[in-house]
Amino acid sequence: MTGSGDILHVEASADGVLLLRLNRPEKRNALATDLLGAVADALDAAIGDEAVRAVVITGAEKFFAAGADINEIASKDVGGALLDIRPSIWARIRAFPKPVIAAVEGWSLGAGNELVMCCDLVVAGRSAKFGQPETNLGIVPGAGGTATLPRLVGRARAMKLVLLGEPMTADEAQASGLVNDVVDDGSALSAALDLAGRIAARAPLAMQQGKALVRASLETTQAAHLLLERQGFSALFGSADKKEGIASFFEKRSPVWSGK
Repeated sequence: MTGSGDILHVEASADGVLLLRLNRPEKRNALATDLLGAVADALDAAIGDEAVRAVVITGAEKFFAAGADINEIASKDVGGALLDIRPSIWARIRAFPKPVIAAVEGWSLGAGNELVMCCDLVVAGRSAKFGQPETNLGIVPGAGGTATLPRLVGRARAMKLVLLGEPMTADEAQASGLVNDVVDDGSALSAALDLAGRIAARAPLAMQQGKALVRASLETTQAAHLLLERQGFSALFGSADKKEGIASFFEKRSPVWSGK
């Protein structure tokens, strides 16, 4: 799956990690519909690729993604917004079953921050900034900035981010639960690739089931979630990986995962 396009570079490594690099430097990686669609297309292609076990999404040195494309926003009226294909693209990105890690340097704003929230783990350079500035344009977030953000960082912090449009620092984002690890500037990608490699070396079905069940906590009641958890737990008992995990434990050796 190695290759590159004008707006999205796709690079596959030998250790099971797929790297997606946003590439609209002249627009600060603004997530125009074609770029957002390219991300979804790359993830869709990775679903059936057994060689891909984890994905890293990154941007540039000074900006992960500066938001949506303002020219697209300016051209739409109410009807255009309601008929926009972007919600279906976002749904495809959120539905990707394998672990995804964001490597963020610089600015992650608006749609860029909503893409970060679609990821399962986030590594940020120390100078990175995260925000939802849509109210500065007289609109509101439309792809998770009011739905997912408060579930991740809490009502009070989300309210301030949305109503004031002011970004938070990487350290603040980590303290709030949006970011997992803060590293030296320029090190986010290498740290994210290392993290992805460690995940890719683990049991693939368990990684996917674990992701699905943790993400379900944002959308279901505890009682329903406990039922889902037990079903997911039980389903893996028939897998070859479960047998291999138990055997390698007793035989005191490293497991060889098949993803089956």
